[in-house]
Amino acid sequence: MIQIFVTGGTFDKEYNYISGGLFFQETHVPKMLERGRCTLPVDVRTLMLVDSLDMTDADREIIAHSCLRSERKQIIITHGTDRMVDTARFLAQKGIPDKTIVLTGAMVPYAFGTSSDGFFNLGSALAFVQILPPGVYVAMNGRYFNWDNVRKNTKTGYFEEVGTSPNS
Repeated sequence: MIQIFVTGGTFDKEYNYISGGLFFQETHVPKMLERGRCTLPVDVRTLMLVDSLDMTDADREIIAHSCLRSERKQIIITHGTDRMVDTARFLAQKGIPDKTIVLTGAMVPYAFGTSSDGFFNLGSALAFVQILPPGVYVAMNGRYFNWDNVRKNTKTGYFEEVGTSPNS
């Protein structure tokens, strides 16, 4: 069984049609799995619903503790993209043994429908968590990256290996 820990981020944001702001209500992950016709055994647990810009080391401790305590060897963490690499680094430095941990997220909220990349990224994370060896990874844009060789390119909106860009 694959453990999915929800932490928030754009993945789970809702749109307020009156104010134009984004907010959290509940996770969309179970609906996404159902809509995607996922037949994998998964356990979805919401740890928090926070924007990654607001995530603290105390929040990261909760994530790390949950990964350590989980009986599952394959773990996906949905996470905001702005601080995803920071959390991946934090988890790797905790030295969580014998588990494959894949962080993923979205640049566009699921609530925005077909323009969201969340479905694609979640599907990719589900595939990667099953085939990668134990370690901490980031799965975005159809690729996986080792935790210590990835960054979010804020100019292009894509994740990339450190020292590269999508146009090189």
